[in-house]
Amino acid sequence: MTTNDTKKNIDINEDTVFGVIGVCGINGNLISRILMDHGYKVIANDMVNPEDCRFKSALKDYPDMEIYYGGVPESFFEKSDYIVLPMALIESKSMLYQKVKKYNIPILTPEDICDMFMPAHPVICITGTNGKTTTVAMLKNIVYKSGLKPCEHNLDNLQGNAADIPALQSRLKGDLNILETGTFGVTGSLKKLAEPCHPDVGIITNITPDHLDKNERFLDYAMVKGELIELLRGKKLIVNNDDPTIKALLDKLDYVGEVITYGLETNPVSKSTKQCFCGNNAVVDEYIAGVGVYSCKCGIEYQKPDFLAFNINDEHNAFDLKTPDNKIMHFELSVNGLHNIYNATAAIVCALKILQLDYDTIYQGVKEFNGVDGRMQTIGKIADKTIMVDYAHNPAGISTVLAELKNMYDVVVDVITTSSESGIKGDHEILENALKHADYVIPASNNAYDCAKEALDNKIGINQIILPEYLPQGEKIGTLGASKDQVKAGLYTALSLANKNVDLIVLTGEAAYKFEETLKDEIHSFK
Repeated sequence: MTTNDTKKNIDINEDTVFGVIGVCGINGNLISRILMDHGYKVIANDMVNPEDCRFKSALKDYPDMEIYYGGVPESFFEKSDYIVLPMALIESKSMLYQKVKKYNIPILTPEDICDMFMPAHPVICITGTNGKTTTVAMLKNIVYKSGLKPCEHNLDNLQGNAADIPALQSRLKGDLNILETGTFGVTGSLKKLAEPCHPDVGIITNITPDHLDKNERFLDYAMVKGELIELLRGKKLIVNNDDPTIKALLDKLDYVGEVITYGLETNPVSKSTKQCFCGNNAVVDEYIAGVGVYSCKCGIEYQKPDFLAFNINDEHNAFDLKTPDNKIMHFELSVNGLHNIYNATAAIVCALKILQLDYDTIYQGVKEFNGVDGRMQTIGKIADKTIMVDYAHNPAGISTVLAELKNMYDVVVDVITTSSESGIKGDHEILENALKHADYVIPASNNAYDCAKEALDNKIGINQIILPEYLPQGEKIGTLGASKDQVKAGLYTALSLANKNVDLIVLTGEAAYKFEETLKDEIHSFK
């Protein structure tokens, strides 16, 4: 975020004018709004035209911001006491950078902006392999019901868990911060993301080996999550009690601070193992993928959590919560799934213990939460078939989502649009987990198709795997496994199963979510 380690002497007063370059980009947009929120005058620029300004909607509440589109007039330099430049322009010593230097105007970076202002406290950082986005959204829904306003980045179609977004978001106008702080598991990345936010509280939802590429080790990835634990020494952690990796990580790091645990009481659905830091594998009787009742030879074993969700109904959308003082609270959800009960419990515990909100407010906030876009999201119906998309794009996510959907529907078809970030090994695991839970599986990405063909060659999934008659061309772009045409081919293959009494068609993966509007159009035309 900065070009050197020297703190600048920034002399500002109420008349100081800040010129911000790149207001239609992520950092420029956030920085302009931070400065305006703190009462300073901002003039901003972007080389695009107004209609092409990606995050223009985030500026609608700032009518006094003077914005120059399509160029940088001389008056921009004449009016600015400081200029905020994108790091790329500074590091490349661009022509614009050279011009600012010629005018002898001090240049500021995102790190300088963070140094100038402190976040709105408390700062709650939420991390984990799965469930971060939903837990953040659910906790925010509770907070809004209470009348408090969390800082919001308001950048359309961005989760806000990367680069400088959390740090800058935390400096915007608001009463508190609820920040999604997820990374791809690179050592030092979570510390770099969360440290400038000055967190007070951390929530760890789970740690599973689903966001790893083929060269990464699970325990190294777990240690990255430990970077948030290290930042919160002497502070507060809310953690999933049913994950042996979290328990082992706390022990390994010898964490000192307040640890509040939450978990579920329900029937295990499978048995698995997870690597432990002792070198052995912990045995887990799973409630959902990677979490449940566990034990390891090193002595790490399951104990009852501080907050226990129990009396879970068959639809997995209502439960009772036992508190540390044995008080029982009842909660109902508008979304289904044991994974959502985990997410809800984490949000409830934070609302109770950290924010000190009352039961009625929390109950309504949880009850009125309708889910996150792309998570078990119904996009249409054809005859008696429900069509759904879900963002699940790793083995644990696929397993958890399909298990829940199978609990809700009799005959389930999964159209796989993923390309695993863990490489072909991850794609094989996704297919394997889909075959465990779905009645029929249709591969709609190149990687999924190759894995399905290999499975059929080995006489696996013969009665479940349905290959599209023709799979259009596509290429792997990150976790975007399938192209638009491949997603459409997957949908039409699923709809062709007229004699299978299908109740639900769910298209899983990032591509399914990205091309949701295309799918809706196809559903409408099919009718």
